[in-house]
Amino acid sequence: MPESVAARAFIFGLISAASLPIGSLLAMFWTPRDRVVAALMAFGGGALLAALTLDLVGEAMKKGDFYPLAAGCLAGGALFVVLNQVVNDRGGFLRKAATTVSHLKRRKSQRLRRLFERISAVPHLRSLPPAMVRELLPSIVTRTYPKGAVIIHQGDPGDSVFIIEEGSVDIVDERAGGRKIAALGVGDVFGEMALLTGEARTATAVAAANARVWLIFKAEFDRLLATSPDLAADIRALATERAAALTPPAVDATQTDAWVDAAMAGVEAKIGPPSRAEIREAAVAHSGAPLAIWLGILLDGIPESLVIGSSLLHASISISLIAGLFLSNFPEALSSSVGMREQHYSRTRILLMWTSLMVFTGIGAYVGNVFFVEMPHTAFTLVEGLAAGAMLTMIAETMLPEAYHRGGGVTGMSTLLGFLAAIFFKTLE
Repeated sequence: MPESVAARAFIFGLISAASLPIGSLLAMFWTPRDRVVAALMAFGGGALLAALTLDLVGEAMKKGDFYPLAAGCLAGGALFVVLNQVVNDRGGFLRKAATTVSHLKRRKSQRLRRLFERISAVPHLRSLPPAMVRELLPSIVTRTYPKGAVIIHQGDPGDSVFIIEEGSVDIVDERAGGRKIAALGVGDVFGEMALLTGEARTATAVAAANARVWLIFKAEFDRLLATSPDLAADIRALATERAAALTPPAVDATQTDAWVDAAMAGVEAKIGPPSRAEIREAAVAHSGAPLAIWLGILLDGIPESLVIGSSLLHASISISLIAGLFLSNFPEALSSSVGMREQHYSRTRILLMWTSLMVFTGIGAYVGNVFFVEMPHTAFTLVEGLAAGAMLTMIAETMLPEAYHRGGGVTGMSTLLGFLAAIFFKTLE
């Protein structure tokens, strides 16, 4: 009998996840509009919310097991957040459009903070109003230079300032026979006086290793000055003062932190969505992205498979739970497969990824049934809470943000319809 129940758990696990390869197959021949994907994703999220409420939380509350349920939920949610962050940092964020956008925007915000920290460490630039530097944000660009490339030539007009983000740069005096006068690394700045005075380059800069730099162009700087005569007068006075000074003033660390905070104020709201080129660059940078994506989706599915198996130990399988899982898996596979296809993953790889996830869900249900067979009821409720917390956190962090990102206003009603659909299946039991 136990083997029979475990086999049933395996089959129900496969059924709940069968919509994964179905969704991936459909994505190979159909690219749905964003609003369609959003509606399906929100519908699946609503169905899963109903399944959690009725079959996990509701059953536990009937037995008065709130505290082990709550402890499990908090542990499950925290575990999902930590593991999801680990997977995302290795490229798993590419599995959904919303997670891709949020991850790349957050990374861009972190890069900009580092940029402002570099700027604040340069006395000539730290004296600029933080608001002005913030207004320069849209015109700040990044460029990469291979080893040996000349970045600026001695004697050229000063039209930009450079901040080194990665790599190293040698500063060379051509008038002294190419003698190296400085070796600059990550965070160092060169050409800063060009922003204030436009003076000619006093040395040549050569990439000593593959280098990535930020550029702030004087033309954009001057454009902002043209809108504020008072500020322009202050900058001219500052340029005269800095040019006459033999030694730049020391930079106070406390004032630097305050300057950076002021410069970063409101920056995140100004960061636009990543371009296709930035997404491709991120995919190339994460060579293990396909595995991370697979692990991320597996992470989404582990709790549900364990619940399917363990629930058969205490009652017959819940149709609403299976239906909620099936309905939530389909749009996730559909939308993620479309994204994988756009990133040039082969059809075979996509189908194998989703089919293997279906099989692992069945195995997880089998393991859940066998492993929890001797578990006390309180411990069983704790495990249910662990799964419920992880699943609810997954819905809030990945499914509904993805739906709203793609469809906006369609999300609310679609979530409600999915919720009602799962409740309808409950009436059939």
